Amino acid sequence: MKNFCAFLRGVNVKGTNMKMADVCKVFSDAGVDNVSSVLASGNILFQSEKNTVELKSILEKAMSEHFSYDAFLFIKNEKEINDIFRNDPFIAIDNFHNYVFLGSEKVEQTLLEEFEKASKAEGEQGKIVNEIFYWQVPKGQTLDSMFGKILGRKSFKDKMTSRNINTFEKIIKKF
Repeated sequence: MKNFCAFLRGVNVKGTNMKMADVCKVFSDAGVDNVSSVLASGNILFQSEKNTVELKSILEKAMSEHFSYDAFLFIKNEKEINDIFRNDPFIAIDNFHNYVFLGSEKVEQTLLEEFEKASKAEGEQGKIVNEIFYWQVPKGQTLDSMFGKILGRKSFKDKMTSRNINTFEKIIKKF
């Protein structure tokens, strides 16, 4: 059995509300084992013998049917999550958030292009490391920055989700 985390897109924001206990039950009913959640933002830990592609298909279908919404989730295994955390190119700085973007193939290139076009707050940075886009932004500027506003576009809805790097640390501790 391998350890995985599914990162759900758009959970408990903008009217898509669900209890993590209900989400965990949907995952269990879909055939994965040892299901638990980290935070209320849709980070679901589980174990399975299946591969990521199979799991994405099965779990998105189960979530969509149960909650009557278009479920988008991105699945990473334990090694990938550890690598993402370890490869954060930005040191932790007081008054700044470090974000990680997970998504479909090549979304990191699109994110970098959008980031480079956007005006930036002092100290705001974006960088790709091993096909993962990382973003460091002053606290309080996440949704107000030009790049932050771009992230809400409908064209990104099924292509990516983001998490604070601290979420990855919590997930790693719970594996």
